[in-house]
Amino acid sequence: MNTVSQQKMTTATWLMLLLLGLIWGGSFFFARVAIPYVPPFTLVLLRLSIAALALHLYLRGNLDIYRHLAANWRSFLLLGLINNAVPHTLIFLGQTHIGAGLASILNATTPVWTVIIANRLTDDEKLTGTKLAGCLTGLLGTIVLIGPSALSTSSIPLWAVCLPILAAISYGFAGIYGKRFKGIPAPVTATGQLTASSIIMLPASLLIDHPWNLAMPPVGALAAIVALALISTAFGYILFFRIMARAGATNTSLVTLLVPPSAILLGALFLNERLHATDIAGMTLIGLGLVILDGRLIARRPAFGTTAK
Repeated sequence: MNTVSQQKMTTATWLMLLLLGLIWGGSFFFARVAIPYVPPFTLVLLRLSIAALALHLYLRGNLDIYRHLAANWRSFLLLGLINNAVPHTLIFLGQTHIGAGLASILNATTPVWTVIIANRLTDDEKLTGTKLAGCLTGLLGTIVLIGPSALSTSSIPLWAVCLPILAAISYGFAGIYGKRFKGIPAPVTATGQLTASSIIMLPASLLIDHPWNLAMPPVGALAAIVALALISTAFGYILFFRIMARAGATNTSLVTLLVPPSAILLGALFLNERLHATDIAGMTLIGLGLVILDGRLIARRPAFGTTAK
């Protein structure tokens, strides 16, 4: 008997999951296109504020959104800080020196850090042997990716490689903190955190980037900013929550495995990015670690001496 409880993934749900992986992989691609023309803090502000406005228009005051925002504004500020403002800024700063593919691979370590943080901060999500094996495998992949920069055998500075990892750790803390929003409709939580993080990023952009002195970006960069906000963020959240409702959190988490391949493909096709052997090896180890953490392939494997039915 399979002890892993899960909701059925239909063909339509799988297609939605693949689309979400492409959309979120596209966020790294869009950012890489825009970042040469728009500094990181301002790019994060544009991404979050445009997406927040789009979600407010999408909800049109439904789901008691404004009551929830007023009652939980402090919690939304903290969630917006650790789930949007900080990690997006770190990733975009890293992408001033690294490509979309490598940034997405490093960010794919988020579930590994989430498990480690949950083991420390929660009572109901402790490390098991399987989780430990998955974490160690994923961390080994991360070490493989960092290695060349740490040993000065790469043209990429070490800090640029480490920033997406710090972003993944921030996402890990956000995943644990986000449990307190279970009683709030998911689209409201998404809108609340994006609104709060936009407020956080406004003074940061004004003080650090002085956006009024920036030249107008070319049309391609402007299109990338709009796509980053409306497609990868606003629509991505709507699609994410729809998949969550149909297939559950565990199945939805499989998107983590789909984001790096789509970011790598887009980077290779349109940005002429190429991965090194260590990048591929690190991605393989991280992917294997995530599969082990997910646990379902191991749970489905028939015991020795039995046949699958």
